[in-house]
Amino acid sequence: MLSKEDNDLLCRVGPGTPMGKLMREYWIPCLPSSEFSEPDGPVKRMRLLGENFVMWRGTDGQVGAMSEACPHRGASMYFARNEECGLRCVYHGWKFDVHGNCIDMPSEPSDSTFKDKIKARAYPCRDINHMIWIYMGPRDTPPPLPTFEVLTCPPERVTEANIMMEEANWLQNMEGDMDTVHLDWVHGKLSKDAPYAGVGISGFWNEDAEPPRLDVQAAPYGAYYTAKRTINDGADEWHRINQFLFPFHTMISSGHHAVLRSFIPVDDEHAMLMSQSAAPGDGPMPASIADRMDASDPYKDWGGYAERTNDPRSYFYTKANRHNDYMMDPEIAEKSLNIGIPFIANLQDRAMTELMCGPDGEPLYDRTQEHLGTSDAMIIMMRSQLLQAVKHMEKTGEAPPNVDDVSLDRVRCATVVLPAGSDWVKDSEMARNADSGDGISFDHHLVPEID
Repeated sequence: MLSKEDNDLLCRVGPGTPMGKLMREYWIPCLPSSEFSEPDGPVKRMRLLGENFVMWRGTDGQVGAMSEACPHRGASMYFARNEECGLRCVYHGWKFDVHGNCIDMPSEPSDSTFKDKIKARAYPCRDINHMIWIYMGPRDTPPPLPTFEVLTCPPERVTEANIMMEEANWLQNMEGDMDTVHLDWVHGKLSKDAPYAGVGISGFWNEDAEPPRLDVQAAPYGAYYTAKRTINDGADEWHRINQFLFPFHTMISSGHHAVLRSFIPVDDEHAMLMSQSAAPGDGPMPASIADRMDASDPYKDWGGYAERTNDPRSYFYTKANRHNDYMMDPEIAEKSLNIGIPFIANLQDRAMTELMCGPDGEPLYDRTQEHLGTSDAMIIMMRSQLLQAVKHMEKTGEAPPNVDDVSLDRVRCATVVLPAGSDWVKDSEMARNADSGDGISFDHHLVPEID
């Protein structure tokens, strides 16, 4: 369990909070490039880390982001005109470029230099591999871009992002991603031969009667672990090795592709799960991967996305949600799966994590009341690493090493089968290294694909 003070320290991400300051040191995936399909198109509202801002693509193709409130008198820049490489406030005509410079001030005398003294709060943006990344931190020169494989592979070898708005704090959602034991339960089939549920993946079945045994390793970038299961009558061990990277990224074994999953705080009570995949190599994306990744609406078989409003918290919100029990189907629970919600992306996980709450229904999960066991070893490690990082930064001003040393991003999740008793850390080293030259380690004959 955590103290209330440490729980708040981890969960609160708004301006001025310790965790919020740590997260602002990093580049953050923000919105898909497709949200801004053409220059001088519509302005969009966005919200991250409790801050409201607007985004647009300018005449020259650059993406800009600035605080929603105009620096003049606070009018909403959502209504601004996107024209001629700048955003012009319709209240008094002040115009800003993507760097926040005021480049025109028609409401002042023509010989005035006042505009040269005005700077809007702007955020550097980079549009790469179908995703716009944003830097919200204090540095005049941002840190280097991460080197995750979804950013370094050729664009044609990277999928569009699968995105889902989650109605809960970022940490409780991400902790679910690092909890491997729940595979046997909330994602589990009622029996090995249980019928297909009709949507998404059919479910998970583990031939090992024992629960997986966890071994957890700290790393400069966060942590990684194996969930070891015995197979082949005890002769071999299946190691499902997953990664956590500061501040909110995970890599979960799921097939012949490199994966980055990001649990991005919109505010303290909402987060976006963004998942992108890359297929290292040359040529077009393999059909086996491309066919599984329908980013336009990956939830279309279970209600799809809800109608979007101009509130960023409505972006990528599914019709199956906590307010209708995720459209739970009793027949699925009776015949196929442990829960009557299909194994489609993270809908089953949301039913577990979104409804966690604090005293009197407060939205932040109360970790002072929980009881952790051996199956929670990675949760404990991840919290410990985050607490150490945020407290160290508060004390010294030093951010975690993977902010500037982006070589630490060159890791992978992996699924490997080793002889019983092997040194899994040593024997999986190449499989976990994105620069090893090895292919993604995954055995379809032994292991189901899991998202």
